[in-house]
Amino acid sequence: MKRNLLSISDLDGREIAQLIERAMLKKQVRREDALSGMTLALIFEKPSLRTKVSFDLAMYQMGGHAVYLSPDEVGLGRRESVSDVSRVLGRYFDGIAARTFSHETLLTLAAHSSVPVINALSDLEHPCQALSDLLTIYEKKGKLSGLTVAFVGDGNNVANSLFLAAMLTGVNFNIASPPGYEINQGILKSGQEFAVSSGSRIKLTDAPDEAVKGADVVYTDVWISMGYEGEADQRRQVFSAYRVDEELLDLAKADVLFMHPLPAHQGEEISNNLLEDPRSVVFDQAENRLHLQKSLLAMMLLQ
Repeated sequence: MKRNLLSISDLDGREIAQLIERAMLKKQVRREDALSGMTLALIFEKPSLRTKVSFDLAMYQMGGHAVYLSPDEVGLGRRESVSDVSRVLGRYFDGIAARTFSHETLLTLAAHSSVPVINALSDLEHPCQALSDLLTIYEKKGKLSGLTVAFVGDGNNVANSLFLAAMLTGVNFNIASPPGYEINQGILKSGQEFAVSSGSRIKLTDAPDEAVKGADVVYTDVWISMGYEGEADQRRQVFSAYRVDEELLDLAKADVLFMHPLPAHQGEEISNNLLEDPRSVVFDQAENRLHLQKSLLAMMLLQ
C-alpha cells in the first residue's frame, strides 16, 4: 500500500528510531544496489542545495536514478494542474519528492499520486530536515529521550517539524519566539498529544535566555524564510533580540550542540563565526541529510 511522508507525524517514534539506526549503517556504505532500477521525481518550486543534492545522490548511491524538475519545466498549477502532474509522474516514477511553497500543493500531489510522495519542504513542515537533525543529535549524544532542544527564532516550517519529531521521541523542546511568530497552533496541539505518551516536556517563551538555559542542543534558523522576503525589514526589527551568539550558547550545558539547517546569515540570526565554534555541528547536519535520505527512500520505495 502506498505511503506518503507529508508530515513528521506520519511516522511514530519507533519508525523514527529505525530510520536513524539504518541511516547510521548506510553512512558506512557509500554504494549499494537496494534501489537498483528505481526512479525518483524531484519537483522543486523553491531553490535548494542540500535537499536537491542529498536526494539525487541518495538515489544514485543506492543504484537508482533521480530526475530534477525545475519550476519553469513543470509550472505547478500554472502550466499544468497539480493533479494532472501528479497522475502523470506516478506512471513514470517509483516516488516523488516535492519542495513546494504551499503545503496544500503537496496534499494535492499526494491525493492524486499512485506512488509515495515525500515532503522535501513546504511552508508548514520540513520533515526530512527534522529527521536528519535527530540523526545528528543521536550520533553526538548517544540518545534522544530526555535531552532538551532549545529553538530560538521564527516558529517556521523547520521549527514545526523539529517540535513534532521531539514530541514523538521523548525529547524536551523549548522555543523562544517573538509574539506573533510562534509555532503553528495546530502543530502545537498535535505535539502536546504526542508528549502525553512520550513524556516530552514543552516550554514556550519569548525570552531566548529562558529557552536556552541548561539545554543540550541550541537550534536556530533564518529570520526571513523563502516566500517572506517582502517582510524582510520588519522581521529584522522583530527578531533583532533573537540572534544566537557565543554568550547565549554559554547559558546552555557545557557540551551543548549548536545546530542550524543552513543557509545561514551571519550577523543576522547568528553571530559572525558561530559556524566555526567548537560547539557547532552544522556541517555534520548537512552531511547527514544524505544518509537519512537513503534510509528514508529505502523505507518509502521498498514498502
